[in-house]
Amino acid sequence: MPDSDTETRYDRLWRNARLATMAPGLPGLGIVEAGAIAVKDGRIAYAGPESDLPAALRQAPDVIDCDGRWITPGLIDCHTHLIHAGNRAHEFELRLNGATYEDVARAGGGIVSSVRGLRAASEDDLVREALPRLDALMAEGVTTIEIKSGYGLDLANERKSLLAARRLADERDVAVRATFLGAHALPPEAEGDKTRYLDTLIGEMLPALAAEGLIDAVDGFCEGIAFSPDEIARVFKAAKALGLPVKLHADQLSNLGGAALAARFGALSADHLEHTDEAGAMAMAKAGTVAVILPGAFYFIRETQRPPIDLFRRHGVPMALATDNNPGTSPLTSLLLTMNMGATLFRMTVDECIAGVTREAARALGLLGETGTLEVDRWADLAIWNIERPAELVYRMGFNPLHARIRSGQ
Repeated sequence: MPDSDTETRYDRLWRNARLATMAPGLPGLGIVEAGAIAVKDGRIAYAGPESDLPAALRQAPDVIDCDGRWITPGLIDCHTHLIHAGNRAHEFELRLNGATYEDVARAGGGIVSSVRGLRAASEDDLVREALPRLDALMAEGVTTIEIKSGYGLDLANERKSLLAARRLADERDVAVRATFLGAHALPPEAEGDKTRYLDTLIGEMLPALAAEGLIDAVDGFCEGIAFSPDEIARVFKAAKALGLPVKLHADQLSNLGGAALAARFGALSADHLEHTDEAGAMAMAKAGTVAVILPGAFYFIRETQRPPIDLFRRHGVPMALATDNNPGTSPLTSLLLTMNMGATLFRMTVDECIAGVTREAARALGLLGETGTLEVDRWADLAIWNIERPAELVYRMGFNPLHARIRSGQ
């Protein structure tokens, strides 16, 4: 028997459960029937068959019978713009009447309209508006979320956005990864001068915000209505010089070689990817860059070019799924619906969809060693479901079967 000090550190045991461990190297979802999970100091001490549970781990002071429920890792939304002010429902109406995404952007709408809204809002306003969106995601089992800036586009307002993102982790029991997306669009005061704006971004904004510890990664929007590959490369070189990982909005509306550019810089992920070609997919596979698939935006702006899922499969590119929550092109706050869209619109499999919001989403944030699977030493971030089989998580629409959400064992 363990001594009393050891016993008290085994906080909790979940037993009589079915596990989808998502562990690499196991087939499919890494399913364990009649499984158990033991937690010590907020991390997983054991995840596997209950029959193999070490005697010491059976001494947890809190034992929970799951009555055969399924446990997956806590869900991870690895691409959001959750911090924004107001909405762009009027642009939705314009698109219903025939305007394209580019038409709206060039007419002064799009990202620039969200910039005006965010600049007029206080940090408290941004937190207050974001909390209901965050609560909706957490209610479906989300335990980790990535939040991008990119609607401030100057130092003060990008800082305000990132501070608001950090505050959400204080307001709610959720892990937040903050991504600097200064290279999202040109602010009005730049008067079309991309070089001057990028000089400010690279020389002032990025180093100041990094020094304040507000940035976990750096993103950019590589597109004809945003920044060219050469311009994004400047930003990525500066990020790498500061030791920051990079991500990229790539190949959403056209193929500018964004996927290959992301791979060249060893990006954690390239996101959207509707127009990615085979060369881009091969480059991502070689670099280990995750393809983050965003069906909400595809659906909402009524795109017709689907991301090349078959190419990603063929070349072994990891695929994640995310809501892309934002006010203009994906006002989506449901990872469960995102999975259904990934399956229905893009023909992703059930296993790919569930891995895409757990293991591969963690990989896309550089967190695979900490969360995203049910393995020893990972944080005990769990979602417990009232389902008969994992396919129900992908199959249902507008129905939430979550029984309990566990964050760091609590």
